[in-house]
Amino acid sequence: MSKTIAFQGQHGAYHEQAALEVFSDAKTIPCETFVEAFDSTKKGETDLSIIAIDNTLAGRVADVHRLLPQSGLHIIGETFLPIRHALLGVKGAQLDQITDIHSHIHALPQCQKIIADMGLKQHVRADTAGAARDIIKIGDPTQAAIASTLAAEIYDMDILKEDIQDANHNTTRFIFLARDADIPAHDLNKTYITSFFFGVRNIPAALYKGLGGFATNSINMTKLESYVDENFQAAQFYADVMGHPEERPLQLAMEELGFFAKDVQILGTYEAHNFRLKSA
Repeated sequence: MSKTIAFQGQHGAYHEQAALEVFSDAKTIPCETFVEAFDSTKKGETDLSIIAIDNTLAGRVADVHRLLPQSGLHIIGETFLPIRHALLGVKGAQLDQITDIHSHIHALPQCQKIIADMGLKQHVRADTAGAARDIIKIGDPTQAAIASTLAAEIYDMDILKEDIQDANHNTTRFIFLARDADIPAHDLNKTYITSFFFGVRNIPAALYKGLGGFATNSINMTKLESYVDENFQAAQFYADVMGHPEERPLQLAMEELGFFAKDVQILGTYEAHNFRLKSA
């Protein structure tokens, strides 16, 4: 049975492209916001939500780490998508006509070279595919969008230039979220990622001491992000580590973290994507 997957953006967005590369027969449901996508999965209206979490050029995606612990959802998988931006215009538009460029707040910085070379005025839109759709509505050959070639196909646009990203390594990591946890059975031949949130206790060197258990137990921490509350007092952390909850080293590391951390919230355990393993 095919899955239904909620994503933020319009049809043709990179979220949708990433989802379909993993679940080729999925029904994708566009949502205006991340919260709307999360809610649809939490209510059982969709099987999964997909969300971008990091990009090799733009860094972490704003709001995601704040929204994840509030979502009530569990991470059940990850995927990596090489981002290949294209410059899209209305039918008949010419490259030398373009004066303005429209796209997502993260896509624009990823294409600064061509924007600077062409002297384009930038406009931030809610998502890349939505920008493409808006250009069609405007119908002005001087206006263009940075989006995927999939968006060009969906909205019947001309591709004025392909591969306009500043760096070829431009890659985004996406995670899949489900209402229920789905921890895979432990297989010694596979590599797993465990993701969790935690706060630190108000004692000296709490973070240093809490993370020490991962070092002494040879646990590779692949991601550690910090953010603060509205009063800039309570530090919260998001972490990804390589390991499965059934592995004794990870159990010992998490036990040690518990002495110095508070509100530890496991978000999920899932197989590491091949992109991660090939890059190791």
